[in-house]
Amino acid sequence: MMVRHTTAQLVATDSKMDIGVIKIDASGLTPAILGDSDSLSVGEPVVAVGNPLGQLGGTVTNGIVSALDREIILNNERRNLLQTNAAINPGNSGGGLFNASGELVGIVVAKSSGEDVEGLGFAIPVNDAKPIIEDLISQGYVGGRVSLGITALDLTTAQLAAQYGYKTPGVYVQSVVENSSAANGGLQPGDCFVSINDTAIEAISDVTTILNNSSVGDQLEITVKRDGRIVELTVTLQEKKG
Repeated sequence: MMVRHTTAQLVATDSKMDIGVIKIDASGLTPAILGDSDSLSVGEPVVAVGNPLGQLGGTVTNGIVSALDREIILNNERRNLLQTNAAINPGNSGGGLFNASGELVGIVVAKSSGEDVEGLGFAIPVNDAKPIIEDLISQGYVGGRVSLGITALDLTTAQLAAQYGYKTPGVYVQSVVENSSAANGGLQPGDCFVSINDTAIEAISDVTTILNNSSVGDQLEITVKRDGRIVELTVTLQEKKG
């Protein structure tokens, strides 16, 4: 395989979906053909192309589609991904998952790791990636997404909570972005989430799931613990830009 090296310009990135768009000013390139991930079937053959270990560029591994809509938590986000048993290794992330016709049907994002765990790779369905890519190209961010405007701590044990100066485990507001939805709604650093719209908050993924199902302009009824007392707040969601 002939390897070509060229420079590229970063157009935009989306940390939520772990997708970035780069622009290459070069001739003689053959773009990938985008397939239809909705038409995939369990058991269908696929190949993953990537750069495992960061030094084996152009590596191809084969396998099948193991599941079409597998829900996993990745970076504190509940994600519905394609599952494949094609060998995925560190450095494969961002590589393509192709069907038997050579069409791009997924973008590899994760491998489940751990003792006695093999054959569990995951990819973003290309149909989910298409609108993200189009928004990144046209406006530099993904439109219509909401932003709460906080960073949060998911303190799952009493020991971990104590390390941060808190008495009990929970999901705590670590910082609040100025002029954000959270700031305008009265959320403060140190607040511990109790519930949002009457849904109990037990992990950061609970917060992100609610935000993912909300729209710009929606109001969230947020209950927090603050200095030993219960505080109820109404937060109006703004659009996330960039």
